[in-house]
Amino acid sequence: MGEYSYLGTTLRQANIEPMPSLSDVRRVITEYGVLPMGSQTVHETAPHVKSIMIAGPHGTGKRMLVNAICSELGANLIDLTAENICGRYPGKAGLTMLLHLVMKVGKLLQPTVVYIGNAEKTFVKKVPKNDMSDPKRLKKELPKIIKKLAPEDRILFVGTSLTPWDADVKSLCQCYQKIVLIPRPDYASRFLLFKELILRNGGRLAPTLDLSSLAKISDGYTPGHIITAVKHVLTERRVQQLHRKPLTALEFVTPLARIDPIYKEEEEQFKKWYSKTPLGKKRAKLKAEEEEGEGGGKGKSAKGGKKKGKGKKKGKGKKKK
Repeated sequence: MGEYSYLGTTLRQANIEPMPSLSDVRRVITEYGVLPMGSQTVHETAPHVKSIMIAGPHGTGKRMLVNAICSELGANLIDLTAENICGRYPGKAGLTMLLHLVMKVGKLLQPTVVYIGNAEKTFVKKVPKNDMSDPKRLKKELPKIIKKLAPEDRILFVGTSLTPWDADVKSLCQCYQKIVLIPRPDYASRFLLFKELILRNGGRLAPTLDLSSLAKISDGYTPGHIITAVKHVLTERRVQQLHRKPLTALEFVTPLARIDPIYKEEEEQFKKWYSKTPLGKKRAKLKAEEEEGEGGGKGKSAKGGKKKGKGKKKGKGKKKK
């Protein structure tokens, strides 16, 4: 659930690169994950996307998007999260057997989505001492399996990450073809979230409920935070009282105040990490080329103007003679 970013074009005109909206994220996931996997013919002819990584702060709906892909496709979900396979199929032979079964079942029951939670742990630079899940178990084998996937195999590897900067960028990007960064929701998305969630939880939109102000003060909060706040306010007893005591925006302030929002420092950390990825570098290069092209065009027009001026002066001299 999310609204289109109406300020995106305006910000670009002011040389400010806007963060993608939740609507943009939904569109990208549909194009890369749902549409190609939904049809065998499309999957074989369209650009082959073998793996996607969804990165974003806590509560942005990363796991929900994985479930949404499976629901839309009617796909089988195989969970290869480090915590889930810890202690199962031990040893090198056991790991080979596990991956063999995953690929065999995945191909027989396709479409199949292979989910890897905390994807950065597979390529983490240094494993914490208290982590007993052996997260680097799939480090060597995972890229090999993804590389072997053929266009006729409707198998999609989807990883989610909360702290992608903990992993080695090169190894992570070699494993995951597409990286989708989920930002904190903008004003339009927060307004829509509050409106829809209040109605879904039995609430009513009354004139006393200022959704615009509520969307403004909730800047920095994720969809997960907003869901928590709405459920905290709209209890069964509060819903029964709505006919004589309408909802007000003030009621949602207290539960929101108890939750730590996504601060700008964390958002900048995600932007900084994304700029180091191949997709981020490609985007920066295209932007630089566009700026150079605009600057070159202005320079040429300025030089052309000077030449015209010199021609006029010569003409004037001839008339005087």
